[in-house]
Amino acid sequence: MNTLFNKAIGLSRADWDAYETSWDFTTLPLLSPDHRGETLENSYATLRAYWQSMTDEMQRLEEENNRIFIDAYGLQEELTPEVSLEEITLTCNPAYRYGVKNDVEANETRLRADTMAEFLHYAVGCMFGRYSLDAPGLILANQGETLEDYLARIPEQSFMPDADNVIPVLDGDWFADDIVGRARDFIRITFGEAKFRENLAFVEAALGKDLRKWFTKDFYDYHVRRYKKRPIYWMFASPKGSFAALIYMHRYRPDTVSVVLNQYLRDYIGKLENERARLEKLADDPTATPGQRTKALKDVGAVIKQIEELTAWERDVVYPMAQAKIAIDLDDGVKQNYPLFEGALKPIKGLEAADD
Repeated sequence: MNTLFNKAIGLSRADWDAYETSWDFTTLPLLSPDHRGETLENSYATLRAYWQSMTDEMQRLEEENNRIFIDAYGLQEELTPEVSLEEITLTCNPAYRYGVKNDVEANETRLRADTMAEFLHYAVGCMFGRYSLDAPGLILANQGETLEDYLARIPEQSFMPDADNVIPVLDGDWFADDIVGRARDFIRITFGEAKFRENLAFVEAALGKDLRKWFTKDFYDYHVRRYKKRPIYWMFASPKGSFAALIYMHRYRPDTVSVVLNQYLRDYIGKLENERARLEKLADDPTATPGQRTKALKDVGAVIKQIEELTAWERDVVYPMAQAKIAIDLDDGVKQNYPLFEGALKPIKGLEAADD
């Protein structure tokens, strides 16, 4: 009996520890030597087979436990030992996780999508130095830790974290450390350059959209849900979303907002001004086709609106906040710290600043 219980507990613990929200999380199962193959698709297939074996074993253990209970109390006429797949409470079991009965295909589609989202979420953790491909567990997880702290612990790196703790999340490759570019690099490093296009296609097919659309439209909501409205990655975002950039709260410093302002926001506004000039020139170019000129004129209007939005946001919110050099205390938690940046961070219901 004790052996049966211990096996069940071991399976439950292994299932729980496979996800970042566990205190004992060490690495992404998809990247572990036991499951990692030549491609992401192959690795996922191996991992999925392992998850199925875990689920089958847990089902066997629970049914065996039921048999012991039924035999001990003579309940053969009242109870049966069978346990349905939906009742096997492992996160890796899609029948339980999603609760869609009699639709194996829908459950499998969601599990594949969520696993690729977890892969990209882990990639963001590596971008910030929270995790490393070269060592298990948390690396940077104390207040104010820096890239220098990371390098002291991981002197040889497969994947270098972001230097200034600011990663832009924009509609194009405007910056060298753009989140989509970094994610592509992560795929190259983890599964090789030769299979990069195949692996990227697998990720995007699983998500049902390309990386840029997922990062700009879905990532932050996914992260907020994953951490139950207590995000550890914070998104600076203008009111209409023309500008967005992530930071890692554990690496936050009082000058972080100044970095967002001076090295990203103002630079981006300058890039938009250049784009505006280019489009205006194209709109007046007699050698351009009527269609090109019409589209350029339309795009000019959109860029002007972006510039106006970001200029006002810089003036009214980001610049004063940068000047304030706000300090945070991680011991106060996200609920107390997040509202200190109201107007600069993407709003999260339940994390608004308290009324005076």
